[in-house]
Amino acid sequence: MKTIASPVQKVVSLALFVGLVMLVQHYYGWAELLTPWRHLSGNSLLIALVLVGASHLLRAARVHDYFRTDTAGHFPRCLKVVLQHHFLNNLLPMRSGEISFPIFMSRYLEIPAQRSVPALAWFRFLDLHTVIGLAALVATEYFFSSWWLPSILLLLWLGFPLLMIRITRKLEAALSGSRSKLVSRVCLLLSGLPQSRSIFYRSWLWTIINWTVKLSVFAWLMGQFGEVSFHAAWVGATVGDLTSVLPFHGIAGAGTYEAGVIAGLAPYGLAPESALPLAVNLHLFILASSALLGLIAWLIPARSS
Repeated sequence: MKTIASPVQKVVSLALFVGLVMLVQHYYGWAELLTPWRHLSGNSLLIALVLVGASHLLRAARVHDYFRTDTAGHFPRCLKVVLQHHFLNNLLPMRSGEISFPIFMSRYLEIPAQRSVPALAWFRFLDLHTVIGLAALVATEYFFSSWWLPSILLLLWLGFPLLMIRITRKLEAALSGSRSKLVSRVCLLLSGLPQSRSIFYRSWLWTIINWTVKLSVFAWLMGQFGEVSFHAAWVGATVGDLTSVLPFHGIAGAGTYEAGVIAGLAPYGLAPESALPLAVNLHLFILASSALLGLIAWLIPARSS
C-alpha cells in the first residue's frame, strides 16, 4: 500500500488542482458553476448529509463486526476511526490517508497493524469489487436487452471473492511449515483476512449495503445539480470514485475525480462541457460532508493510547 507521495506526484497533484480551478473559471466562472446550490433546498441537502452519514455508520459497523471480540461495546470508537480515516483520505494526496487506519485502530482500539492492515486490504478489495459490480448492474440493464450476458457477469462477480479467499487459504496452508521470518510475516498478514464464512459474508453484506446507500445519494444529488438520468449519474459517481486507484491525483482528488465522472457520463450522451459542472458540484459536496464528518469524529470521545 503506497502511502507517501513522491515529489513528482506532488507536482502533478498541484498541477491537476490548479488546472481544474483555471478550467472552471475560464469556461464557466465559479459563480455560474455554483448556481445549482442556490436552488437546492435545505431539506434536500439535509437528507443527503444524513444518508451519507448513515453510509459511514455502516462502514463503522463493518469494522465493529469484523473485530467484534476487540470492539464489543466500543462502536463510537469504531465510528471515530472510520470518520477520521475517511476525512484524511479525501484531504491528503495519493491515498496517503490510508496509513491513518492502522494508526487509529491501534490508538483507539488497541488493535495492532498486523491485524488492521490486512483487514483494510480486505475492505478495500470488497469496496472495489462492490462498486464495480453495482455499476455493471446498472450499466448492463441500460445497454443490454438480453438476460444471458448480465447473468454470466453476475455469477463471475459473486464467485470472485470466494475464489480470492480460497487462494489465500491455500497459500497460508502452504507457507505454514516454513521457518523463514519473511514467510512468517506473510502468514501473519494472511491471518488478518476473514477466518470464517460468517465474517466473510457479513463484511461483504455491510459493504454492499453501504455502497448502495452512498451511490444512491450521489446519483440523486447529481440529478439535483443538472439534467441527468439516475442511471447515468450512478455510473458517473462510480467511475469518479474508482479514480482513487490511479497513481496520480489532484489535491483532494481535484481533477481526477471530475475526469472520472465525465468518463462515466459519456456513454449516456452527456458532453464534457455539460458533465463537468455536475462533477465539480458533487465533488464539492463530498469534500464538504467529509469535513463535517471529520469535525464530528473529533467530538467523539475516545481513549488515547
